[in-house]
Amino acid sequence: MKVLGIIPARYSSTRFPGKPLVVINGKTMIEHVWNGVSGTGLVDKVLVATEDKRIMDAVAAFGGDAVMTGKHHKSGTDRCGEAMTKLGDELKQYDVIINIQGDEPKVAAEHIRLVIDAFSNPDTQIVTLKKKITSLAELNSTDTVKVVCGPKGNALYFSRQAIPYLRGIAKEMWLRRQPYYKHIGIYAFRREVLEQVVKLEQTALEKSESLEQLRWLENGYSIYVRETNKESVAIDIPEDLNKLK
Repeated sequence: MKVLGIIPARYSSTRFPGKPLVVINGKTMIEHVWNGVSGTGLVDKVLVATEDKRIMDAVAAFGGDAVMTGKHHKSGTDRCGEAMTKLGDELKQYDVIINIQGDEPKVAAEHIRLVIDAFSNPDTQIVTLKKKITSLAELNSTDTVKVVCGPKGNALYFSRQAIPYLRGIAKEMWLRRQPYYKHIGIYAFRREVLEQVVKLEQTALEKSESLEQLRWLENGYSIYVRETNKESVAIDIPEDLNKLK
């Protein structure tokens, strides 16, 4: 099985413009992500997908591969979809494509291994990860996406609200009564599934929660969710850089 890793990296982030080029310990964020993915030895090719020449130039400077994509994409996965078309016939050799967040400079090899291993099941279409929530702050934060799964591990729903709702129980007691899980935002797709989902129009649920994975669920695709104990560190705003210290 051959694996292609695509890192969407957008310069024009609303909350943190130029984020992929911020320097952390002498290297840009996008170089940290690139090195983290390449260093796992689990991905056969790594590609940065961007809409800005400054990021293209930065990737070329450290010896990476990047492709230019449009500015119109509404999600990282949509950007990955355009990027893979740039490979032409080369794309056919890859069985699995992983969308790796470009704002998580501490790439976890465990996360990549977990999503790749799930494709040993021929029925797997899309894979992502979850981690148990241990604090009320995370449970109550709308920046923390929650997921609930069925008995076979497939996602039933993702939400920015705490789900499930425990009727008649004080919220400060919820974590003692029910396990809650947050979504870890790495996605892996069978190549042909990614080719299909990027052609789908945005859906009402996706727009409501601003969560692209709801588009896939609404259109009948299954998302298998594996559990990890390893945290991811996402940099959404400049202040989040303090998390890396």
